[in-house]
Amino acid sequence: MNLEIFRDFCLSLPRVEETLPFGPEVLVFKIMGKIFALANIDDFQSVNLKCEPSIALELRDTYQAVLPGYHMNKKHWNTILINSDVNDTNLLAWTKDSYQLVVANLSLKEQKILQQSQESCA
Repeated sequence: MNLEIFRDFCLSLPRVEETLPFGPEVLVFKIMGKIFALANIDDFQSVNLKCEPSIALELRDTYQAVLPGYHMNKKHWNTILINSDVNDTNLLAWTKDSYQLVVANLSLKEQKILQQSQESCA
């Protein structure tokens, strides 16, 4: 996996924006202003993704490359090491899961705006 593929995947999800709020080296992906993924632009050796707490623990037990979220709430975030025992398919699936987890926690008003924008694109 390289940064360009990861970035393209994140930006393919509805209403995603990329920002650099933590400096020029940390690329942050947000949905409706809420973070669902972070990656270092300079070396792209890991990605931080939001995760359900019980699933986060399961993934950490299963994969050596899945660690508690670096500089994040360790209960809700995992850091996934790139080019390790995690294949690209899993990484992209977990990225989508992170996105969907954040969407599920949006306010009803925000979810309605998201749904309307998806319908207008269809």
